[in-house]
Amino acid sequence: MKLVALPAFTDNYIWLLHDDQHALVVDPGSAHEVLEWLAQHPGIALDHILVTHHHGDHTGGIKQLLNATAAKVHAPASEPANYAHHAVRDNDELLWQGVRLHVLQVPGHTAGHIAWIANIPGQDPILFCGDTLFSAGCGRLFEGTAAQMHASLQKLAHLPSQTRVCPAHEYTLSNLRFAQTVEPENTDIARHTIHCQSLRANDRPTLPSTIGLELQINPFLRVQQPAVRQSALQRTPQLNSDTEVFATLREWKNEF
Repeated sequence: MKLVALPAFTDNYIWLLHDDQHALVVDPGSAHEVLEWLAQHPGIALDHILVTHHHGDHTGGIKQLLNATAAKVHAPASEPANYAHHAVRDNDELLWQGVRLHVLQVPGHTAGHIAWIANIPGQDPILFCGDTLFSAGCGRLFEGTAAQMHASLQKLAHLPSQTRVCPAHEYTLSNLRFAQTVEPENTDIARHTIHCQSLRANDRPTLPSTIGLELQINPFLRVQQPAVRQSALQRTPQLNSDTEVFATLREWKNEF
């Protein structure tokens, strides 16, 4: 299986997975980039569309893709959808071209947000996490609570360390600036910042990341680390739980 990041809008990625004959896409907020790619690869047919949540920059291209292809859409059962789809729930699984696609419920950014894990024989797993987990960051709390998002991120943090992390946005450099503010002595963050700056200077994605890397650089996955807790305490004294540390970090990032 081959993984492709299709840039869309100003900072979105539409992730595409294919085996040179069949393709699926994740969160196609725009149809244009997908149809253009398919036109450039006439031997590959789009047959599945995976959705993580209902926001328009993740779903806006679905109707056009349904009109242009024979793709089937799989979307969260507890979120609104104005297109034909198969509703999926936590721990549901789909089998696509030998790939086992597993659903994880990860509320926080939206109330019914899900993530997709692609388990590919002979390859490292892929996590399509929408707007829940970003490289060095996490999504804003639009519909869910801090406790929900913290629990969702902890669920993702326990995936195998080699799992490839495919968020839907190129936010890495701005997230790393915040991460460095939280943990100024973290050499992993400093090293990865230099690497990502080089990638972006050459118009290359900073993604995928990995779960193992995120555990080293992402403050929202590192709320138990003394340096992270100390930075949070400087903003909100008397934090009593990891969830409260997370909530402080999330509010801080909102203002950053």
